[in-house]
Amino acid sequence: FKAGINTATYMYMIDYAAEHGFEYVLFDEGWSGRNDLLTLNPNVDMPSLCRHAGEKGVGVCLWSNWVTMDRQLEEALDLMASWGVKGVKVDFMERNDVEMVRFYERVAKAAAQRKMLVNFHSSYPADGLHARYPNVMTREGVVGLEYNKWSERATPKHQLIIPYLRQWASGMDFTPGSMVNTQKKFFRIRHDDPMSQGTRCHHMAMYVVYESPLQMLSDSPSKYDASPQWLPFLQEVPAVWDDTIPLWGTIGENIAVARRSGDRYFVGAMSSGDAEDAVIELNFLPEGDWEMKIWEDGVNAWKNAVDYRFSTRQVKAGDKVSVRFAPAGGYVAIIERKS
Repeated sequence: FKAGINTATYMYMIDYAAEHGFEYVLFDEGWSGRNDLLTLNPNVDMPSLCRHAGEKGVGVCLWSNWVTMDRQLEEALDLMASWGVKGVKVDFMERNDVEMVRFYERVAKAAAQRKMLVNFHSSYPADGLHARYPNVMTREGVVGLEYNKWSERATPKHQLIIPYLRQWASGMDFTPGSMVNTQKKFFRIRHDDPMSQGTRCHHMAMYVVYESPLQMLSDSPSKYDASPQWLPFLQEVPAVWDDTIPLWGTIGENIAVARRSGDRYFVGAMSSGDAEDAVIELNFLPEGDWEMKIWEDGVNAWKNAVDYRFSTRQVKAGDKVSVRFAPAGGYVAIIERKS
């Protein structure tokens, strides 16, 4: 089929999500009229897509700019609810005055009444709204990976500042998951098939370091299929956590975090500068024998940022694991009890 904003593409996305255990598919800008959520794009059969998604056990989320959502809030959400839509992504607010803060609450309340989740983009940073409306899953308010289509601002240094300054409260939707990775000197702005700065492991570590209860796979399914050792990690990494253990870090330079989900531990580490060595101490592990699956920068990641090495090793509480970061590098691991 010809990929684009059309029924065939979204059918494929829904089937892909169902096959790999991903909970939602986002229909971004273009599924409706530009300034009218009640008028559908004739190339997108929304009722059929939502029925198919329901049969597959996949939730559909729909994008809207805030101006249109503000004008058509009740009618639009009623229509979406009639299709079985599970959530909305509202965009381009770019203000935090009284009128806009009230708009956030109106959307959160109206969506909650229809059992829909909400993702706010182009938003001011989280302020505790999630505590009143738990259906507000996450929000952007940060220079995320989409900026790579038109800007050089999503740098490795920026990506090592935001965990410290932006994640004070609630989720941060950075839209991670880029599979076209490059070192900064090779980076080029291109809207189609965009690339990202930093190694493959740098970007995969974001799923542990960056916290968002509604996480994103931002690249094409074909890119994930072409990296069979990464797809299992993306299927396994949780979007919510039972415990968080900060390990070490310096703002703008590096960070290492361990998080627990049930009886499994995930470790994510990122750097922004030149190649460097570090040590991760496994003092957070309970006693016993554990297996550690590791994805780390490959020996050629300094020039070919997609290069990585996968390995496994047996570990126990208190072990020290050596990490060798490539420039703008990363490291990610899953630790499970040895059976």
